[in-house]
Amino acid sequence: MSDSMRKDFSDKAQEKITPDSTKSTQDKVKETVTDTGDRVARGVQPDSDKGGAQEAFDKTQRAHDNNNGGAASSIGDKVKNALGMNN
Repeated sequence: MSDSMRKDFSDKAQEKITPDSTKSTQDKVKETVTDTGDRVARGVQPDSDKGGAQEAFDKTQRAHDNNNGGAASSIGDKVKNALGMNN
């Protein structure tokens, strides 16, 4: 597995700066699915096999996930939000 199989940093940045109110449900679901895939790839690939930027970014993302109740909680919330099921 290489960094090229990961979600591009520029795509992640664009998704972050684009307000959710301007995204379609399809776009929100697509982001959730690709984020999930990237998290899986992040967990499978050892840090020693990553490029320096990817390794640093992944460490930051893991810390963020751990501070927010873990990836499963975050992903579940994203799916609910994307489908308009948040209460």
